[in-house]
Amino acid sequence: MKILELKDVKVFSNKHTLLDIPTFSLQEGDLVGVIGPNGAGKSTLLKILSFLEAPTEGQVLYKGEEKRANTLSLLLRRKFAVALQQSLLFDMTVYQNVALGLKLRKENKNVIDEKVSYWLTKFNIAHLAKKNARSLSGGEAQRVNLARALILAPEVLFLDEPFSALDFPTKAQLIQDFKEILKDTGTTTFLVSHDLLEIKHLTKSLAVILNGKVEQFGNTAEVVDHPNEACASFLNKWKELYIV
Repeated sequence: MKILELKDVKVFSNKHTLLDIPTFSLQEGDLVGVIGPNGAGKSTLLKILSFLEAPTEGQVLYKGEEKRANTLSLLLRRKFAVALQQSLLFDMTVYQNVALGLKLRKENKNVIDEKVSYWLTKFNIAHLAKKNARSLSGGEAQRVNLARALILAPEVLFLDEPFSALDFPTKAQLIQDFKEILKDTGTTTFLVSHDLLEIKHLTKSLAVILNGKVEQFGNTAEVVDHPNEACASFLNKWKELYIV
């Protein structure tokens, strides 16, 4: 089932085309990676799909119905969660950061306690519950950031290079833990990345964006190993940077 779909979407800025996508969709339960050079339109695509911004032209459909970012209902907006490269944690404890979204939704305190405990345990940060979130290491902070997003049980989780600031050992362990969590939850996930490790371990499908256009989209392994003519140059140079 298609959860989100783009039709004839274009985004312009100062007469420059940021996106030109005739069609693109996210299927329920899919783990989609998006790669491309800097300025290709990866983050813009994420913002359009997550209704953070509206396209200049075209349609964004949620389960077959057109929706607009500026008129999106709170109920529908709550079906999406976004985690960015910077964790942007509040100056409060780890527990309070993870619980905040549920408190804003006026959940019962017992329910909040139960869910926070569950997600802190899933991300192996239960021992940090009473620690100030701004005193954490980069890897710890990103675990809190991801727990804060998933505790809201989103239909779609959007990730914009959430692991890029981490050192390799920290990143590798978090990716492995996160992979198991996504396997358990089945959350539809959209990952913007430039890292081959993240793409190969976390995604099932891969889109390559060049100059605002999705030039190839398919099974991750097939796209990485068998790029089409339009993507071959970029993908081959990209693979040379990593030993996985």
